[in-house]
Amino acid sequence: MALEYAILGFLNYQPLTGYDLKKVFDRSIRHFWHADQSQIYRTLSRLTEDGAVKMEIVEQTDRPDRKVYSITPAGRERLLNWLKQPFPDEDSRSKPLVQMFFSGQISDERILEKLTEALEGMRRQMAMFDLVPDQVREFTSMAKDDRELFYWFLTLELGKRSLQTNIDWLESVVDRIRRQDYSTEIGFKKEFDSE
Repeated sequence: MALEYAILGFLNYQPLTGYDLKKVFDRSIRHFWHADQSQIYRTLSRLTEDGAVKMEIVEQTDRPDRKVYSITPAGRERLLNWLKQPFPDEDSRSKPLVQMFFSGQISDERILEKLTEALEGMRRQMAMFDLVPDQVREFTSMAKDDRELFYWFLTLELGKRSLQTNIDWLESVVDRIRRQDYSTEIGFKKEFDSE
């Protein structure tokens, strides 16, 4: 559902091809919403059928014709109505946390390997976040003013802060496991019978 609104949002700036949409996705909102090329084209097709988007074929002599999509007045109204709604609820499910919950059933060595891999992945992701401002630079002309860019970059700010919180927490967990300090920061500790 959010994919269609992301597409409408980008088309509200300017007409784009499906290829251009994929490019702008990958260089701007990839840090919180991934879409592959086939998903984008399927959604464009549905939005065109719904009348939210129109498609124009632009003939080219040296290449295949381009399909350029633009938002219709109905699509713009749909987008603006969605933007005025309360924020959707976040999905609180987390596959990594389900694994963490039951990780007391495997050895500390194995969980430390997994946590170290996860930390390395998060650090790589943070390095990718640091590249986003340069990657999105070619698309900033789509925004009409600094206020609009402010909202664009708030998403990156939250992504970086959330990721840093996860990195800090995992580093703390790794340290406690290595020291075999199985107390929690919330102070819960069950006293086991010695019988």
